[in-house]
Amino acid sequence: MNKMTHSDDKSPTKGAAFHVSGWDHWISGQIADNPDRWIGFGNFDTKMAADTIADVQIEKPVFVAGLARSGSTILLETLAKHPASATHRYRDYPPVFTPYLWNKFVDLAPKPRQQVAVERTHADGINITPESPEAFEEVIWMAFFKHLHDTNHSNVLGGEVSNSAFENFYRDHIRKMIAIRGGSRYVSKANYLITRMEYLLSMFPDARFVLPVRDPLWHIASLAKQHTLFCKGEAGNPRALAHMQRVGHYEFGMDRRPINVGDTHATRQISALWQEGREVEGWAQYWANLHHFLADRLSINDKLRAATLVVRYEDFVADPRNQLERLFAHVDMDNAGAIIDEVAPTIHAPSYYRPKFSDAEITTIHELTGIAAARFGYENLADDQQPAETSGLNSSL
Repeated sequence: MNKMTHSDDKSPTKGAAFHVSGWDHWISGQIADNPDRWIGFGNFDTKMAADTIADVQIEKPVFVAGLARSGSTILLETLAKHPASATHRYRDYPPVFTPYLWNKFVDLAPKPRQQVAVERTHADGINITPESPEAFEEVIWMAFFKHLHDTNHSNVLGGEVSNSAFENFYRDHIRKMIAIRGGSRYVSKANYLITRMEYLLSMFPDARFVLPVRDPLWHIASLAKQHTLFCKGEAGNPRALAHMQRVGHYEFGMDRRPINVGDTHATRQISALWQEGREVEGWAQYWANLHHFLADRLSINDKLRAATLVVRYEDFVADPRNQLERLFAHVDMDNAGAIIDEVAPTIHAPSYYRPKFSDAEITTIHELTGIAAARFGYENLADDQQPAETSGLNSSL
């Protein structure tokens, strides 16, 4: 999700856990404060890439979208292993608007003899290098749509939306990413795309969507854990908070903002619960609100439903090989057998833990999320049936 580094110390509030370098802080600030200027730089970047992207076509782009901590990262990393995939990488940030010229510079710049993978800031067992795939296109969306993280307005971009300036820029950006990475299929992961799938489908009628979901009890436990971690880390590192805001990640931390899916009253209620310290109740309301929205859109829009593969966390860890086969079949990427053979054995739940919720809080979660959860096949599964979030790739889901 970001380029903040994690130290060997597993405590996220010590050492370099949330360190943001002076260079990253300065240049990301210049970009965030001057989006129109950087849109212009991006258009210049496209002119420089004109010959390179002249014959690049956008076919069946893949969008992984889901509420944070639902499994999107491991799905992105798996898809990125396919030679056809073209994804953003950590190396693309901060100057995401100018990927063609920036990557030329990075390729020419001196590199360390060996890139050492470090655990990302989430302290969740996922190790990254500058070449690891990641989500960075949110900065582009925010430059063209100013309301996307305003909780007082709907954050939904539906199929009726039209913004030719964004659409032309975004298509050119995707074509550049395909050319830079040497693939043929753009693969993106962005949590906030859950409110933009119909807009994307209007732009790319052959798009494929992958929507990870997770049992609310364990999903909320993971979200709450991350929120606590990031609040502590950002409190001791002001640059970290600025970084999260600039890359457009408001899922947790000191500037946490619920996604407004068209019900401003409900969004304000969620924010009020959090402000009052009623964390679990707020998360439960949020989970239910968001997943009702998703279920409604999939039910109403036949084309969106056909284009979307729902991947339940529990099914994925229980039968990874079958789920990976479904994944690659849905996105229409052939010859993925070797990738499935590599990844499937690493997906498992090695042990179990019980979220630190009281019985009353568990009851609250089940009561508030039960109807929405049932729409995705969850029937208040017993606590001891849930996969763990401990170590290894399993913890990244």
